[in-house]
Amino acid sequence: MRARFPVVIPFLLAAMFTIGSNGASAADADRDIRLWPEGVPGDRVPEEPAEKVERGKDDIQRRSFVSDPRLILHPLPPRDGGPRPAVIILPGGGYNILADDHEGGEIGRFLNGHGIVALTLLYRVPTGAFANPDAGPVMDAQKSVSVVRGRALELGIDPDRIGLMGFSAGGHTALVAATTKASFPGADAAPSARPDATILVYPWRVLGNEGKGLWPGVEIDAATSPMFIAQTADDTASPAQGAVALFATLLDAKVPAELHVYERGGHGYGLRRREQSPGTADWPARLVDWLGGRGFTRP
Repeated sequence: MRARFPVVIPFLLAAMFTIGSNGASAADADRDIRLWPEGVPGDRVPEEPAEKVERGKDDIQRRSFVSDPRLILHPLPPRDGGPRPAVIILPGGGYNILADDHEGGEIGRFLNGHGIVALTLLYRVPTGAFANPDAGPVMDAQKSVSVVRGRALELGIDPDRIGLMGFSAGGHTALVAATTKASFPGADAAPSARPDATILVYPWRVLGNEGKGLWPGVEIDAATSPMFIAQTADDTASPAQGAVALFATLLDAKVPAELHVYERGGHGYGLRRREQSPGTADWPARLVDWLGGRGFTRP
């Protein structure tokens, strides 16, 4: 047995060094990061009925009754080269459910392929019955940016390259979270909740009341983080006029921004290409180009 020690011990030491020097390890691949271990502030979703996940005949996974908001980490394999950029993904679902597979996990794996650490935010739902359905999810989104920034070293993340990406209702949440003052308890003393980039894919509820101006509370100024927006012109759930109005406001404020409006594609496609709708396959490539220009993709 003694003859094996010189082989086993260096192996163990090497493994310990690899994990310790690269932040998140392979063992952390499915780790949840709870946002509110001491209790969820604001409007709470009851713990009963219990959270559940169902997949429909349309191959869409739907997660419902999320009472314990948390981040699902999609880490990169351990590697040299210093901390990596990160993007926090907010799935859509109309504040009733979370479509956290095709607008979460699939997106995370795509970003991983371009050298980006990804985290899917399971924000509280359903909140549609509350007076302000987006208030709790926005609080969760802002807290998630602050938590990731505060734990950046541990997670192997660059605290100055943290993006917020939202689809549909998640896009509305990301927009409001990125453009309003952090509202969670203790925010003033916590790491900044402002993302370094904001990505909106067919964002819901961008226009204000009666289709005029931007959604109440959205404040665009020179300090707003750079923004990427992808949209289709035939999207009846998220009218393209909202994306266009937002882009014009960003230009007026001299905020770096990019907008892609494709003729066809509808709503809710994620990375899944739709027939006769080439834009649904093109927007990810345009996003990678944009992220590269902002220092978020592999050199």
